[in-house]
Amino acid sequence: MKMPRSVEEILKHADELAKRFEDYEPKPEDERNVDAVLALRDAVIERSEAERHLSAAVDEARVAGLSWSMIGTLIGTSGEAARQRYGKTVA
Repeated sequence: MKMPRSVEEILKHADELAKRFEDYEPKPEDERNVDAVLALRDAVIERSEAERHLSAAVDEARVAGLSWSMIGTLIGTSGEAARQRYGKTVA
């Protein structure tokens, strides 16, 4: 569906969405397990925090003189892959 452009198209689209909302009847298969959604959200947040921590540790390792090869070995990848991923973060 193309995005509405004029005021008239926007209002028509809003009316269509409102009707779909009003006509919606939830079915049991539409329900989501809130605990599973929250667990997934928490895991994504933890992964993001871990990635920031790892990036900071790589920066520190580079400042301390560790080679990309050594860093790659320690984080489980090649030195080139480590440099490509984290090399731009080092000032």
